[in-house]
Amino acid sequence: MSLEEAGIPTIAVHTHVFSRLAKATALANGMPTTRQAFVPQPVVDRTAAHLRAYIEGVDPVSKRPFMQEIIEGLTGPLSSEDLKGMSFDRSRAKLLEPDTEDNLHKLFQENYWTDNLPIVLPTEERVAAMLKGTSHSPDKVVGRLRPAEFREFWELTVEKVAVNAVMAGARPQYLPVILAMAASGTTARSSSTTSFAGIGVVNGPIRNEIGMNAGIGAMGPFNHANATIGRAWNLLSQNLQGGSTPNESYMGTLGNWYSYSATFPENEERSPWEPLHTRYGFKKTDSAVTLFRGGRYTQAGFGPRETWKEKFKRVFAACSPRQSPLLVMDPIVARLFTDLGFNSKEKLIAWIEENATLPAREYWDDQWVQTLLKPLAVSGVEPYATNLKAAPDKELPMFRAEEINIVVTGGETQGAWKIYEGTRSNNGTVSIDAWR
Repeated sequence: MSLEEAGIPTIAVHTHVFSRLAKATALANGMPTTRQAFVPQPVVDRTAAHLRAYIEGVDPVSKRPFMQEIIEGLTGPLSSEDLKGMSFDRSRAKLLEPDTEDNLHKLFQENYWTDNLPIVLPTEERVAAMLKGTSHSPDKVVGRLRPAEFREFWELTVEKVAVNAVMAGARPQYLPVILAMAASGTTARSSSTTSFAGIGVVNGPIRNEIGMNAGIGAMGPFNHANATIGRAWNLLSQNLQGGSTPNESYMGTLGNWYSYSATFPENEERSPWEPLHTRYGFKKTDSAVTLFRGGRYTQAGFGPRETWKEKFKRVFAACSPRQSPLLVMDPIVARLFTDLGFNSKEKLIAWIEENATLPAREYWDDQWVQTLLKPLAVSGVEPYATNLKAAPDKELPMFRAEEINIVVTGGETQGAWKIYEGTRSNNGTVSIDAWR
């Protein structure tokens, strides 16, 4: 039941830079006449007097007094249009009208169907060839995607995924991996203002079957399978969830270059530890892909050297608390950690959980902690309620063990490691074998 149906008048308040997104979201959810008012951006780092001036001033979208918008929105009766709502026809013509190759490329770009790089045009013949990479029927529903929790889900079929795989330049033998990524329900194109990007990690025999690279340059543009699988995930996330258009359905203030092809395999053969997918219920002989939503922060280093503990503490302190870290390391680094007694990923994860801390004053000042955890703390949920009462200098843990993941990849030319923000989605590890 809506608040209006419960007899509670309501008006949404946004900052003006989100006016198009707010109105598009209301439209997408079947509420085109939702009452909205807007204040200027920014609201961060502004004094109370400055913010009060927003309220006493003019709505920058309607150009009317802000409080007039609020009062009229709360007191005006709902019309028949307000109550009617709306629905959408999601059907589209399967084929475009024939045209020259240049004109079709231009059409795809003008309609935001590309990532602004050249694509392979998805002709009927090419899509049919791509579909030979799976035993599943073209009309089978693979899953659903949306760019944010407040947008509606779009269903995607095997054929629609295959179309985007063709556009990305992928080969038919890659399709089961791409289908598994699509089935995860994890979008590579979130509309968050903080510039999310998707990261995919492939495990199991399929890595070698399709020629993925887990050695030198594993995370770079040096392997056809790595690059086009990641690009296909991004393209299908853009085209099969209702778009990824800046200032409408994409609001990442800086953007993120990982949104091109951040997918790579784990170097299981050179790792001294169990592969990532075994942590989530799969056997080593299974093929699976794990999807992470994040990529907003990156830390890097070498070692472990003599002072590695101090280094790690500093590096993790520079990450965002409760925004899960994905630690990616060269096999050299993994073996050096085993020499230090960390004969499993779990032991190193436990050390990170214990030693990655922040003083309470910094912890509670973090944007994400304030947004996601402080409400829980105020309502009495533990351990947040106790941590909220901590002295300013008391060290608080930044992550839980289950939020920390480690992947071994790379070509052993240097003992390098990187830490990415990588929050594993709820359905984040998906069988690839199920999509063969």
